[in-house]
Amino acid sequence: MTLPRIRAVLSAGALALVVAALNLGAWIALNRPAEPVGWEGRIKGFAFNGFQRDHSPVDKRYPSAEELSADLHRLAQYTPRIRTYASAELDILPALAGDESLKVYAGAWLDGQPDRDEAEMQALMRSVRGNKNIEAAIVGNESVLRGDLTVAGLVAQLKRVRGRMGVPVSTAEPWHVWQRHPELVKNVDFITVHLLPYWEGVPVEAGVDYVYERVRELKQAFPGKRIVVGEVGWPSNGDRRKLAVASTENAARFMREFLDRTSAEPLDYFLMEAFDQPWKISEEGRAGGYWGMFDAARQPKYPLEGPVFSDARWREKALTASALALAPVFLFSLSFRRFRLGGKLFFGALTQAGASALVWLGGVPAAFYLRPMDWTMMGVLTPAFVGMLAILLVNGFEFVEVLWRRGWRREFHAVPLSPGAVRPFVSIHLPAHNEPPEMVNLTLDSLARLDYDHFEVLVIDNNTRDEAVWRPVEAHAARLGARFRFFHLDHWPGFKAGALNFALDQADRRTEIVGVVDADYVVRPNWLRDLAAHFEQPNVAVVQAPQAHRDFKHSAFQRMCNWEFDGFFRIGMHHRNERNAIIQHGTMTLVRRSALVETGKWSEWCICEDAELGLRLMNAGYETRYVDAVLGSGLTPADFEAFKAQRFRWAFGAMQILRRRWGWLTRFGPLSLGQRFHFLTGWFSWFADALHLVFVGASLAWTAGMLLNPRDFTLPLDLFVLPVLGFFLAKASFGPLLYAVRVRCGWQDTLGAALASLALSHAIALGVFRGLTAKKGVFVRTAKGTRDGSLLNAFDAVRQETMLFAALVLAAVATLQAMKIEVREAQFWAAILMAQALPYCAAMVAALISARSAAAARQPARVPAPALRPRPAGMAAGARMPLAAGTLARAAGGAATGGPSGPAGRRR
Repeated sequence: MTLPRIRAVLSAGALALVVAALNLGAWIALNRPAEPVGWEGRIKGFAFNGFQRDHSPVDKRYPSAEELSADLHRLAQYTPRIRTYASAELDILPALAGDESLKVYAGAWLDGQPDRDEAEMQALMRSVRGNKNIEAAIVGNESVLRGDLTVAGLVAQLKRVRGRMGVPVSTAEPWHVWQRHPELVKNVDFITVHLLPYWEGVPVEAGVDYVYERVRELKQAFPGKRIVVGEVGWPSNGDRRKLAVASTENAARFMREFLDRTSAEPLDYFLMEAFDQPWKISEEGRAGGYWGMFDAARQPKYPLEGPVFSDARWREKALTASALALAPVFLFSLSFRRFRLGGKLFFGALTQAGASALVWLGGVPAAFYLRPMDWTMMGVLTPAFVGMLAILLVNGFEFVEVLWRRGWRREFHAVPLSPGAVRPFVSIHLPAHNEPPEMVNLTLDSLARLDYDHFEVLVIDNNTRDEAVWRPVEAHAARLGARFRFFHLDHWPGFKAGALNFALDQADRRTEIVGVVDADYVVRPNWLRDLAAHFEQPNVAVVQAPQAHRDFKHSAFQRMCNWEFDGFFRIGMHHRNERNAIIQHGTMTLVRRSALVETGKWSEWCICEDAELGLRLMNAGYETRYVDAVLGSGLTPADFEAFKAQRFRWAFGAMQILRRRWGWLTRFGPLSLGQRFHFLTGWFSWFADALHLVFVGASLAWTAGMLLNPRDFTLPLDLFVLPVLGFFLAKASFGPLLYAVRVRCGWQDTLGAALASLALSHAIALGVFRGLTAKKGVFVRTAKGTRDGSLLNAFDAVRQETMLFAALVLAAVATLQAMKIEVREAQFWAAILMAQALPYCAAMVAALISARSAAAARQPARVPAPALRPRPAGMAAGARMPLAAGTLARAAGGAATGGPSGPAGRRR
């Protein structure tokens, strides 16, 4: 190993260790322990439910005698007594408690069902008579609060047993029920009150004071009456209620402060509760399963002395996350050592953050009691989160390379021909379908002014039915001279690729280079002169210039379109060009004829024949080059409908390529690793749009489930929601930062470009799904320039987006109303729904801007040409025709290209 290589390895290793150390530091900072007041001693009592993790009284699944004995043996180490809630379902419980020398406050569960209530009362009386360790009986648990029994009905049950069982009798209700119904107090031997400040939305720091204040009020209202706090505690997990936050730290703090307070101000109490009861989540909400001092696995959730951590396993998770990211960070730093240190650190931190998030998500099953629907959501979100992380890393790689490179390794510019070299002959092909003749003629005029001798121009008008549209172009081409040839094709198959293949067959025999220009492009005179010399390198098959636009500054909508396009050519194409993996475009492109013919010409099965050809040439071992010099400018889509249709076609065609060339992209072969990387990951963002649509449907369905069936559907866990919000925020920040560095536009245009990009999400999603499932696609031409439109019809192009936006907004509002606006989880879920609505809102705004721009113009579109050089000598007079705006406006809204079969050509 050479000394430079050793240094590179050591440097990469050091950086990976720094990132790992920073990760550990972040975990330490986020897991600082709480240290509430400590307490030691015996607890006066526990509220006890003996159901295990997979048990539920609702489903009639009960613990065994052995499981109950083990629980009671454990509790006997902490307390001398327990309180139970029912007698009929676990009638052996008092005897098992007696075996552990535990006293019992035995309960009877009354729910207003006469048969069940009678069975409970009979079981309670038998239990009291048969077990000397029962110290009191509690008839009913919050039966009045739930509305299962009236006060009179509960009093009747109390009178049945009070004074007849030899033990004191009470019932258990919250403090306000006792205060409102003093007749209950008259019919009990002592008051059993539930004081749970979490349910009242009291912050944890005021929780103990709240308990003592309520006890004081009851003592004042009912002097001389013994008061037992039947439930007092705090959940370690659950939804936020006003100012009350359920967490391990808060549960520990409340319990320790309460127990400490009882040392100075004694109370008779039962802590709520001994063991977590996951079955309660369906009955009480998420917090219902997390009231225990022990979890469902019977392990202590927090100590009563010393520091308290929110996640007792955080050290293990932090080390796992660091180890998981160590090798990827090392390899990235070693492979891309040409990047500046800041970029390597940024990408390393991004990778490390992703690893930590994966570990965090992987810990969810151990930290939460997931129900079947929670597992369903996790099963959906986990692969989706992996996908989001992949998208984020791919975008982050582009971000780092663009901002922190020391220089482009493959940067190409205009190249003069070698001295004495013969200029290669170029056959320029201009396919057109139903295009405005004035617009096409401007393109032809610009081609006539090329500062290059050896070229021809073939105009191929395919499947335009209206002669009034194509005849003027035919006549104009004839006036421009012999090097311009016009062909009209009726019923020609293959869309644009079919027209280009026809032109290829008609090209001059001398042709070495094929150029392709869209019908709306005004080409600069130096296009061929500046780029032809690249083909002196025999392995170069494609030289691509950027797409650019003109005549857009007067229109707010067309400004948005222009700058949205521009970002890819200033950023993405450079990024891909580094690894010879550019996307070839169907305009301003030059192709070596021999390579084009050798690899099978233009693919007529694909509606993105240009990108497919570029990939095919790379697979054949050829080099492609991107020259970032504006050498021609076209027109932006006419309106938002055309903008959407164009992007739908691109997404559809990309999926066709992915399906057809999957083997090339996933197996080792002629394509380099970098080329396969870019062609596989370059469409990740479009897959993200498709995934977004899937999640919109899932989110709406989940929200409906929460509203209609809250027992089985609850608000998603924070851990499910926060990574999604983090992904949205991180991804949204990359684009504007890159634009600020690479794209020459102001912040208003950057925001406009972002709005335009976001507005296309639904069209792209539909294109992806259609491209993955449909056998064939239809090439729809993109209307250019400006079309008539009205504000009243602005939303015709965004009907689906409008409906989805309305559905998501209604779902967010319904969530906040049904789940309470102060609940943090409801706020997070509503935020997710509104974030999902942003692309649809953007589409509606873009459609409105498009319509307003068209209305402001008030006139049919004009297509002014940029300043051109004087007409070359010998060009026929009158070659440039005057604009006829009416024809332009009429043709701009043309129909889809295409004809079934039967090639027929007419040369003029």
